[in-house]
Amino acid sequence: LIKTRDVIPQLLALDQYIDLVIPRGSNELVRFVKSSTKIPVLGHADGICSLFLERSADPELATRVIVDSKTSYPAACNSAETLLVESAALAMLPQIATALLAKGVTLRCDADSKAILDDALPGNESIQASDPTDYTTEHLSLKLAIKTIDSTEAAITHINTHGSHHTDAILTSSSALAERFMAAVDSAGVFWNTSTRMADGTRVGFGTEVGVSTNKIHARGPVGLEGLMIYKYKLRGQGQVTAEYGEGVGQRRWKHEALPL
Repeated sequence: LIKTRDVIPQLLALDQYIDLVIPRGSNELVRFVKSSTKIPVLGHADGICSLFLERSADPELATRVIVDSKTSYPAACNSAETLLVESAALAMLPQIATALLAKGVTLRCDADSKAILDDALPGNESIQASDPTDYTTEHLSLKLAIKTIDSTEAAITHINTHGSHHTDAILTSSSALAERFMAAVDSAGVFWNTSTRMADGTRVGFGTEVGVSTNKIHARGPVGLEGLMIYKYKLRGQGQVTAEYGEGVGQRRWKHEALPL
């Protein structure tokens, strides 16, 4: 039982006894743990999750998903931090912004999106000009960065460059674009027409979540207890040895068959 924080560095040095560390907490905590131990770490440092609004998206569906992604729990690692809007979809933005503003969200907008919103919703102090850091920041609050994008390919490039490889989503009616987006975005979770907040072990059916991983080996994405399981290989033989098997005359052939467990 750990009662004080000053014990943590001592535990992180016990790599001969501890097999895995799963830090749950702030960006600073996760980065500290990863840089302070030889023990494998399952986790993520940032949750810069993006939504891409494509021109064919259903406005009502998009509004519902975006509002949930941002406002259902803004401090969560799977909360949306950036809304990428295809230039041809800007006409949908006032409806979406109105719903977000009603929930107390501050909108940090690039020039094109701000011009649309200033015209549709004049004088609203929660519609603000963005700066470059807004698109690389995990706000963990009711703040959403909005950026205008020319195409799905541009959205993919932005997310892979500025995101944290946690969870990202596309809002579109095109299955072809959705599949392209989900294949090309290099994140642990890539969704189509659903909230980024669905990136959770319980919600995807893994039972109690023990962590979310952006690692590219072993467990990745929401991880339940099953995701931590490893293998033990048991062979029940009758004296077989490797020298008996091969391609030569008189040698046995390997029979690699799927066996019932």
